[in-house]
Amino acid sequence: MTKELVCIVCPRSCRMQISMDGSEPVVTGNTCKRGRDFAVREMTDPRRTVCTTVRTAFPGVPVLPVRVSAPIPKGRIFDLMREVNRVTVTERLGRGDTVVPNILDLGADLIVTSNVLKEETKG
Repeated sequence: MTKELVCIVCPRSCRMQISMDGSEPVVTGNTCKRGRDFAVREMTDPRRTVCTTVRTAFPGVPVLPVRVSAPIPKGRIFDLMREVNRVTVTERLGRGDTVVPNILDLGADLIVTSNVLKEETKG
């Protein structure tokens, strides 16, 4: 099976093909080692950074933008989203604060990406 990819590591956006020759990946089309490494990771352990929102208990800011602090396995995104949908923030958190540490034991925290809740004035 050959998979076609566009490298996102640098602005060159190389069009690459990757296939498995037994247990060894074969990458063509890359112009640098970083592109090859990207293609191998995509074939063997694809990961993504997820950005979304969580509910809050504050009427003036009903949702708060968050993201995972590190890429997670692509196959666990739906599990992550089910967990995120259960979360309601009840504290005035700001950018970089942790909402859920080590979410789903994936080695990544769910963190806040905005100060909008911390800066909201009660009115």
